[in-house]
Amino acid sequence: QVQLVESGGRLVQAGASLRLSCVASGLPFGSRAMGWFRQAPGKERDVVARISWSGASTWYADSVKGRFTISRDNAKNTVYLGMNSLKPEDTAVYYCNTNLGTRTYWGQGTQVTVSS
Repeated sequence: QVQLVESGGRLVQAGASLRLSCVASGLPFGSRAMGWFRQAPGKERDVVARISWSGASTWYADSVKGRFTISRDNAKNTVYLGMNSLKPEDTAVYYCNTNLGTRTYWGQGTQVTVSS
């Protein structure tokens, strides 16, 4: 079955950097676009960044543009989210995501907390 496992989240101070990882299994990773989403307490889950199957095309939410970088290593079935200049408003559970057929798959999430 499809599994997405995120890691790398932790408590950091404002201005710090983090890199999140998401390891995928059970799907043809190298042919699937991937995304990172986040959900803050009491808010909806919002898209943060997306990357095409090859990595040649990326998209970012305005709130993270210039600070976050999405990348992937198809040989390792892994998608990354590099986060620089973190702000308290980046505090959320971060999820990776993909679609296969008519189904959408999510990982269990990794908590990022940014203190001021």
